[in-house]
Amino acid sequence: MTTTDLGTALPLPALSSEWLDRLATRRSAPAQALTDPGPTLDQIETILTLGARSPDHGKLSPWRFVVLGRPTRLALAQALYPLAARQPDPTKAAKVLAKLTAAPTTILVISAPVSGHKVPVWEQELSAGAVCMNLEHAASALGFGASWITDWYAYDPAAAALFDIAPGERIAGFIHLGTLAEPPLERVRPDLAAITRHRP
Repeated sequence: MTTTDLGTALPLPALSSEWLDRLATRRSAPAQALTDPGPTLDQIETILTLGARSPDHGKLSPWRFVVLGRPTRLALAQALYPLAARQPDPTKAAKVLAKLTAAPTTILVISAPVSGHKVPVWEQELSAGAVCMNLEHAASALGFGASWITDWYAYDPAAAALFDIAPGERIAGFIHLGTLAEPPLERVRPDLAAITRHRP
């Protein structure tokens, strides 16, 4: 991966059939299907660097990353298990904790908007979502499967506290990364005609 200095002229957009093909077949992987090998430390650095190039009105970087290895996630899952009993469906809540521990690597993306800034918090939160998507694209370009999920523990206050979420912050997503043994299956896609309007 190349880096550019501040003020360097960047390439103009150009037709890329490879990009079009990749986007046309993009598919999130089931978190439990992600196995070793996961990305190396250098590859994780590349994924984070590319993810951080997401749209960011005001250049605020209103998000932060926590790279969670397996030992940390196993400990978190154990701490979360008692909290699952308080969820509307305790059995399902406990079962989905397997998603947190299955993949070799997980990048926790935390939305950390700058309060009181002229850029609305909503736009800053959208930026965090864009980061999550670009992390998936970067992982895919390196040959890894990715799964962007949240689940109940991203929204439960007691659970979120285990992830050191500061006041005003929210979990934008857990980006699970690893290798897929089998290609994911296509799923139903939106009917564009039903959700698109062209205005001359």
